Amino acid sequence: MIRLYGFQQSRSFRALWALEESGLEYEYTRVKLRTDAEVPDSAKNPKYLAVNAQGKVPTLVDGELKLTESVAILYYIARSAPESGLLPNASMDVYARIDELACFVLAELEQPLWSQGKHMFALPEERRIPQMFETAKFEFAKALNALDHLLDEGEYAIGDAFSLVDILLAQTFNWAMRFEFDLPRKYIDLRNRHYSRPACRRALEIM
Repeated sequence: MIRLYGFQQSRSFRALWALEESGLEYEYTRVKLRTDAEVPDSAKNPKYLAVNAQGKVPTLVDGELKLTESVAILYYIARSAPESGLLPNASMDVYARIDELACFVLAELEQPLWSQGKHMFALPEERRIPQMFETAKFEFAKALNALDHLLDEGEYAIGDAFSLVDILLAQTFNWAMRFEFDLPRKYIDLRNRHYSRPACRRALEIM
């Protein structure tokens, strides 16, 4: 059975959400970040480091397979449950667009948000540089402008059905709202629409 290790509203959530969408059987294990190694469920504990040497989340374990990158986890879940539609049965050009958008979310859209997050709470206090917040907002605005040219104009990111790209976008926009970035109304609506899905609501309760 699949086991997912995660922590609250981190990238773990997108994996948990995908599992709820997929219908696959799984077990979820909460991991504590920024705690001492002696704490049994700490990400720094040797038992967890044996699963994920970086001491980060998420981690998916399925038999001998271990995955520690959230997008790779989403793809694995989607391919393990093709009936879920998280990866549609589509042409090569549609697959290429899904890959492009998934890469774009991580490399461009999420990057300034996580940069700000690191300098707000994740890095040791002496390593934080609050002056970079305005740069992060500038980069996020540029990414949003590019995104406008990448998405379809319908209810979903690509085509007429929900996919793993919609999970990535909705969680990223949720971060943007939490960090008080400027976000166009249409992307707030996208976040709200997808966060109302039953699978998402179940994942939020589990998290």
